[in-house]
Amino acid sequence: MHIYTDERSVKEHPHFSGAKAGDALAAEALIDDILAMGSLENIRLAIGASRPCLLPVHAAEDAGMNAVPRAFARGLSNVLGVPTASGIIQMNRVLHTGADGFHRLSFPPVFEGNVEPIEYFLVDDFIAQGGTLANLKGYVEIKGARVIGAIVLSGKAYSARLRPSQETLDGLRQKHGQELEEWWSATFGYGLEKLTESEARYLTRAQDVDTIRTRLALARRTGN
Repeated sequence: MHIYTDERSVKEHPHFSGAKAGDALAAEALIDDILAMGSLENIRLAIGASRPCLLPVHAAEDAGMNAVPRAFARGLSNVLGVPTASGIIQMNRVLHTGADGFHRLSFPPVFEGNVEPIEYFLVDDFIAQGGTLANLKGYVEIKGARVIGAIVLSGKAYSARLRPSQETLDGLRQKHGQELEEWWSATFGYGLEKLTESEARYLTRAQDVDTIRTRLALARRTGN
């Protein structure tokens, strides 16, 4: 996972709000300026001799269809000389922007669309808890393709880990014990090891298992 630049540079850009709301021209102007600020050398090294398809997250925000990931993918395609992919979209409107961690955990994104048996490189604008990219990666790979990497415009460094470190996972299990492990598997259909690093850290900060259950239930009721 690669994080291109700092969050402030993106969110304070004059075209950011319009781009998030679906203005394609604003998104292109934002990406042109942001790409000029840094280097893509690490991405070139990650791609190497392969030619993966850049797959942007296609998702609805509160203000409209977020145009930033698609513009970012097009900008990367022009610079790196690799193709972009389309046809895979997020089917549910989760409204993660500005939401807390319990809302994000309660409303995971669901993807649908045609997946080619090729290599993909995922593209998004921000990474918070990492659930969107982790779910998109899972969807693509369960359909028989391969994800070789991902890039976002900005986000916190620890959020770039789509799987928890052993230290973080051990800390989560030590804090909340077998009770959380069993309840989580029964409720969500996967174990704690499938969380992202940021999600696992977030749950570790909760007071106890009852707090986690209560906050998730409240997020579901409020979100609905």
